[in-house]
Amino acid sequence: RDNDKLLQTLGRLRDLGNTLIVVEHDEDTMRYADYIVDVGPGAGSHGGEIVAAGTLEDILKEPRSITGQYLSGFKKIPVPSQRRKGNGNTLKVIGATENNLKDVDVEIPLGTLTCVTGVSGSGKSSLVEQVLNRTLLAKLNRARTRPGQCRAIEGISHLDKVIDIDQSPIGRTP
Repeated sequence: RDNDKLLQTLGRLRDLGNTLIVVEHDEDTMRYADYIVDVGPGAGSHGGEIVAAGTLEDILKEPRSITGQYLSGFKKIPVPSQRRKGNGNTLKVIGATENNLKDVDVEIPLGTLTCVTGVSGSGKSSLVEQVLNRTLLAKLNRARTRPGQCRAIEGISHLDKVIDIDQSPIGRTP
């Protein structure tokens, strides 16, 4: 729903005569675009070559475009037939009340890749960044952060450190 609203807003801005350049990997956004520039094939120092440029149809026709191969369905990322069950331990956030969170309890399995999703303003960042990350950084990494508000976080003893990876360019992330 949020993505559709964003694409509609971008379309209105374009229709008003604006030029919009969006760096994005989202399939819906690429399909909505009037023009696509596919940069690749490698990343970092191995990238920088324009593989294809043009409409969606142009990208789909270019055999060197990995993006086009996925958009056409020629290449796919299979959904795993089995998911990891984790290591049996969990991290429990109890009574989170930071920003839009209203006395939220959540249990997160450890030893798995967990995604936190929801509409804009629902409290995803407040839960993960302010409550969970800041508390763990303070307790495990001895960072001087102000943790977000919650009654308790249980299961911290199952962890030994926090590694915070954000959307900063990889070359600049310590």
